[in-house]
Amino acid sequence: MKERILYLDLVKHLVNKQVTVISGMRRVGKTTALKYLLEHIDSDNKIYLDLEKIENRFIFNQPTTKDVQISLQIEGIDFERKAFIAIDEIQLVPTITSTIKYLYDNYDIKFLVSGSSSFYLKNHFTESLAGRKTIFEMFPLTFNEFLNFKNVEVSSYPREKFDEFNMTFYNKYKNLYIEYLTFGGFPEVVTCSNEKDKLNYLKDIINSYIELDVKLLSDFSQSDNLYKLIRLLSSRAGNKVEYNKLSAILGLNRQKVKDYISLLKYTYFIKLIPPYSNNPDREIAMQKKLYFADNGLLRALSNNNTGALLENSIANQLSNHGEVQYYARKTGQEIDFILNKNIAIEVKETPVDSDFNTLERRAKSIGLKNYFLVGLHPATKKFVWAGSI
Repeated sequence: MKERILYLDLVKHLVNKQVTVISGMRRVGKTTALKYLLEHIDSDNKIYLDLEKIENRFIFNQPTTKDVQISLQIEGIDFERKAFIAIDEIQLVPTITSTIKYLYDNYDIKFLVSGSSSFYLKNHFTESLAGRKTIFEMFPLTFNEFLNFKNVEVSSYPREKFDEFNMTFYNKYKNLYIEYLTFGGFPEVVTCSNEKDKLNYLKDIINSYIELDVKLLSDFSQSDNLYKLIRLLSSRAGNKVEYNKLSAILGLNRQKVKDYISLLKYTYFIKLIPPYSNNPDREIAMQKKLYFADNGLLRALSNNNTGALLENSIANQLSNHGEVQYYARKTGQEIDFILNKNIAIEVKETPVDSDFNTLERRAKSIGLKNYFLVGLHPATKKFVWAGSI
């Protein structure tokens, strides 16, 4: 089993009484993470329950907590000893949190659970299990993890990000990064060797997301409208979200479009990047930029050029390093990303010296002393290769 970076924190949390909650999009690796944790538990008093199976949902849909407890005993859990219960896709039984709370408070049980909706887990869990849980968010593979899943030696992969461009490093990893850029970081897609199969996997992930997660987590019955919106958004990745324009194109009211986009965000399908400003009021008023949470999803939905795919990938890569924003002025001058409010980052497919000079000037104009030009193909030494972010 290939290990993910997040596993280190998950294993450390096993000794904590709090519920370990793994949140992330469908097929990003949550089930594998739960099973990995169970393998690291030196006890036979443990169980894995997938709530996509009706017989497991039945256990927690019973009328009383006593009935649930009896069913768990039948499944082999001994409540007289320390027990470990792993529950997959917990959002499929919305009332389950009251049962977990009761068992958590009255027995020595360590719960390990996963779910596909950050809205459900962060809000419903906050109300029902206040002080009793820690949420760990899982995303598609980073490029470092991608290399590991491809069985590529990663010892030379840079520990410090934003390293100066190195031709040897670039030549070694450039083709792999192009694959990562094109097909993204879903584990089953990464480990598939055939490009046609990769695209089929991605289309299946999109279909499963709409037909299973969306319909179970919302009252949106018109999946066709949501799919139309997703396709429309895929051609606008890296752009500001203009609700009125989207509403007019789709023939939906503005509030419905906002609700759809909120759902896409809370179920990890897209990311919304806020603007950077020294004026909080202006920051709130400005539109957010939209990016897809995985490049493979974006590639499967549209025919975006390499430049658009690169910017989308960098948005996700930077998210692993902190808070990501963008900068824009009314004059049209922009900086693609501001990281942690102190690093300006501009993305160009083939960066040249003039791109660096422009970034330097714009960064200094807003008081930022740190700035990096990020690119895919070397045409200047004044840039950071995208694969080393």
